[in-house]
Amino acid sequence: MARLNHLVTLLFLTLKFAFLNAKSVTPPPLPVLPLPSYSQLKWQQRELIMFLHFGVNTFSDSEWGTGRENPSIFYPTALDANQWVDAAVHGGVSLMILTAKHHDGFCLWPSKYTDHSVIQSPWKNGRGDVVNELVNAAKQRGVDVGLYLSPWDRHDRRYGRNLQYNEYYLAQLQELLNKYGDVKEIWFDGAKGKNAPNMSYYFSDWFSMVKELQSTINIFSDAGPDVRWVGNEKGFAGSTCWSTINRTSLSIGNESLVGYLNTGDPRGTDWLPAECDVSIRPGWFWHKSEKPKKLTQLLEIYYNSVGRNCLLLLNVPPNKTGLISDADVQRLKEFKSAIDRIFSTNLAKNSLVKVSSQRGGPDSDFGPEQVLDSDHLWTYWAPSEDHSHHWIELTAKGKLLKFNVIRIQEAIGLGQRIRTHKIYVDGKLVAKGTTVGYKKLHRLEKGVIEGYRVKIRIMKSRGIPLISSVGLHFDPFWNPN
Repeated sequence: MARLNHLVTLLFLTLKFAFLNAKSVTPPPLPVLPLPSYSQLKWQQRELIMFLHFGVNTFSDSEWGTGRENPSIFYPTALDANQWVDAAVHGGVSLMILTAKHHDGFCLWPSKYTDHSVIQSPWKNGRGDVVNELVNAAKQRGVDVGLYLSPWDRHDRRYGRNLQYNEYYLAQLQELLNKYGDVKEIWFDGAKGKNAPNMSYYFSDWFSMVKELQSTINIFSDAGPDVRWVGNEKGFAGSTCWSTINRTSLSIGNESLVGYLNTGDPRGTDWLPAECDVSIRPGWFWHKSEKPKKLTQLLEIYYNSVGRNCLLLLNVPPNKTGLISDADVQRLKEFKSAIDRIFSTNLAKNSLVKVSSQRGGPDSDFGPEQVLDSDHLWTYWAPSEDHSHHWIELTAKGKLLKFNVIRIQEAIGLGQRIRTHKIYVDGKLVAKGTTVGYKKLHRLEKGVIEGYRVKIRIMKSRGIPLISSVGLHFDPFWNPN
């Protein structure tokens, strides 16, 4: 009996010791709604995707076709979708969106609902399929595919008759989404012909069908439901840009809403991030008389799209031979190389990081070291909810920090939070801004700055701010003078 009592006492003391020394794990903070879906998060992390405007306009040297073009003019003598994909891969692109049908109504696949397509083209004796060629080439390289099917059709006689045309359009939509495998993004706009101003597009029916056929697809339009238009074709988001907005306030094709689309809404009830579409050339289709934008122009677009919490959709149009022109391929490579050169090195990597407070105390998973790790989404610094002033300070160990770009990223998986922020170097204000979101890039107006301490102050936020990553970078292409 004494031995039993001894064992019971020993067990009690062991359990008591284990309980007293057990580590209390601090849970993450509650999210601030609304939140992104899995597909939206993956889309955001792409940062740069590609548009391919290609069709009869390429051969008629026009931007908007009439719908009366003879399909025989579509004759790319050396079309090679592998070359398109190769250009995309070397440009850092993971998703390519093809204009399966533009406003002219010419289809780049052999649709059974119309003969105004590649069926009547001399290319491959009428047995070609551009959509299929891109899908196959992209699959081999691990690149995803998206499609644009223009609602406006200047060729089809049913256009202007609501029921008949919507049935036709929906049939082609089903054809594309059933025949060509996994599609990651589908692109809609609200363009209409002046000859049919009362034409109605049954977007709700279309969207429901899209989601039924492709459950993980992202639908782009002025009003989402997954990705919204940024409101212009310059590739520029607003200096304030929320991923949140009220979808009930939006309508597709309403030009009066471009300002709202450009900035989003901090009180928005829907997560609907913005996509910035712009062409590498002045036009959307290839024209012999045009040249690609300069590298400095593309970088300016990058800072004002990706650097403002958006995704950049860069159009790179194939030429008459069916290839992406050498000048465009080279500019894409230069663009990718420049981005890598600027952002591959974080000059703050070895800095000492201090913060205003830490959720759960010094032993929690929300410490200042999280802002310098390689995970830019799910590890983050979280301050204590007991503090009202939140800041991060980076202090150089040894030599001065020398940089001209400051990067801040939020843990958007738990909602977009930061409303306003300021940045100081050795006590002097060098930059200020509003929203951060997935990524905010400050390219400093005064150029290169040297200093020992960089402090980021979060002035206002929706709930406590969650900072997933901070970086200091040097951009050798930036000359503010």
